Amino acid sequence: MEQLFVIKIGGNVIDDPQKLEGFLRSFASVKGKKILVHGGGKIATKIGTGLGIEPNYHQGRRITDDKTIDLVTMVYGGLVNKKIVASLQALGNNSIGLTGADANVIRAVKRPVKEIDFGWVGDIPRHSINTSFLVSLFSQDITPVFAALTHDNQGHILNTNADTIASQLAVSLSGAFDVRLIYCFEKKGVLMDVEDDHSVIGRIDHALYQQLLTEKKLFEGIIPKIDNAFDAINSGVREVLIGDSSDLLANTTKDTTGTLIIY
Repeated sequence: MEQLFVIKIGGNVIDDPQKLEGFLRSFASVKGKKILVHGGGKIATKIGTGLGIEPNYHQGRRITDDKTIDLVTMVYGGLVNKKIVASLQALGNNSIGLTGADANVIRAVKRPVKEIDFGWVGDIPRHSINTSFLVSLFSQDITPVFAALTHDNQGHILNTNADTIASQLAVSLSGAFDVRLIYCFEKKGVLMDVEDDHSVIGRIDHALYQQLLTEKKLFEGIIPKIDNAFDAINSGVREVLIGDSSDLLANTTKDTTGTLIIY
């Protein structure tokens, strides 16, 4: 099958104009079919504070009330998304900026209220991606660039985790493409020693992961990323790569510098 890269950039890249410029140059140079997924970093918080909309978080997750969903729609789907698309056009990469509402690409459901009401936050059920539309874009050599927004098919935009969007896009397209899902963040990969950036674990399979968990050798913060990676792999994605945004080009080859999560 033809290869497809689904690439998610973290907020640390969005927040640093120099890093973002370097990343987009690398992304534009990636050959073949690809998708980019991004959030908004700290830009939404900065603009919101200026408008009198104070951020509200629970365990690191943004609670999205009526004012906040308007804010993140403007910032993620407008300012950040269109700046990225314009930059890619300047680099010769024909792109289209999208939210999940456009062409009904990603339908989600509002997260149920349990102990916490997260407001207009969306969770993506399986089989809710409009894959035929994405395939039609690929056939025209157009690169989709997704902001971290979906919709509920009832007229509401939903704030949705960018990692989740990237994972669900990768899973939904894994039947038609050989997919490598790449999570770009501030470390070189999964580290054996969180204080040593050179202690990257090159490959992790199920057996090694269980061993590392048993021996408590992994930094707690990286465990949810690895769990998400294995969820994607168990649903049809061939490989998931966790690595530094500056190493993107290398991490789209066989000679990866980050951590490759495999069966």
